Amino acid sequence: MGALNYPMAELPQTSPATPGRKPGRKPDGELRRGWTTGACATAAARAAYEALLTGEFPDPVAIRLPRGQRAEFALAEKKLENGTAMAGVIKDAGDDPDVTHGALVQATIAPAPAGTGVGFAAGDGVGTVTLPGLALAVGEPAINPKPREMIAAAIGEVAAEYGAEPDITVTVSIPGGAELAERTSNARLGIVGGLSVLGTTGVVIPYSCASWIHSIHRGIDVARATGQDHIAAATGRTSEAAMRDLYGFSEQALIDMGDFAGGLLKYLRDHPVARLTLAGGFGKLSKLADGHLDLHSGQSQVDVARLADRLAAVGADENIVAAARQAPSAGAVMALARESGVAAELAGAVATGAREVARAVLAGASDVEIIVIDRDGAIVGRAGF
Repeated sequence: MGALNYPMAELPQTSPATPGRKPGRKPDGELRRGWTTGACATAAARAAYEALLTGEFPDPVAIRLPRGQRAEFALAEKKLENGTAMAGVIKDAGDDPDVTHGALVQATIAPAPAGTGVGFAAGDGVGTVTLPGLALAVGEPAINPKPREMIAAAIGEVAAEYGAEPDITVTVSIPGGAELAERTSNARLGIVGGLSVLGTTGVVIPYSCASWIHSIHRGIDVARATGQDHIAAATGRTSEAAMRDLYGFSEQALIDMGDFAGGLLKYLRDHPVARLTLAGGFGKLSKLADGHLDLHSGQSQVDVARLADRLAAVGADENIVAAARQAPSAGAVMALARESGVAAELAGAVATGAREVARAVLAGASDVEIIVIDRDGAIVGRAGF
């Protein structure tokens, strides 16, 4: 049984792969899709539960995904002893630069008291929720609602097939997950001890950026739930560090926005905080000032002609403005502004333009300031508050 309703060209492969690839530029050509940690945990749990009932592990094991497709997973390990069963699946994220690519996802099934149904526990490398604001209560293992639903459905199918009552505890583990989690925003969200088991469809779409935007939204949820009335969103580490130094923000008040200004602002419009500080480099924020909400170079470009117009508006010499119109980058325009003695004015104009765009998206939900940061972490332009 394969993934019968899924186009073969898009089928994720389940062979072992190199753990923890680093994000990079999106490669050219058709990209291979992968599996979420939730799908891997579901496959491992189904295989382990069937082994607990029958003494035999199905390998490969087939599961049904939330949108109705069926998918098969090879088992990387299996163990049946002392009244429990454990199976493991290697996560293949396809061509997505997922931090959990190549990780081993294990599910251990143990009997639970009659009438308790399917329960969940965090094993090695899976975190525990410690702050409010997420979809899970404080103290719960960081196995998200949709993966829990997928696992429970798969367990129910096996129980029905063999006439069993599915009163069990499913412990999900990701060995090495605590180290991998250091490369995620989990600690900031109050998830300690390891990774989250995620996935709403079971399928990873390479470079869809859905997980990053999801993290932005959960960061806002946690900030609101922990009483933060002023948060900072930054395009990168230098800008974030500058905001931490400026305001003394707690971890829960800091949002790693990256290039996704639209994902941040639109969510804040419906889930507001009193004040937002949005910080970034001159080039990124010049794109926001021009109305772009996705600041990635693949989605928006610096408009040097607009920057030249801003230079003229702040009083730069005509020769400087003319040179700016031919400049190859935002950095080159800023260098010309420094030469003309109007760098602070140009950065301030960009900050003002970016604030106008942000305020329009927020529609009054939050007050916002924009801070332009240079490569050394210094504030070079500011608008708002």
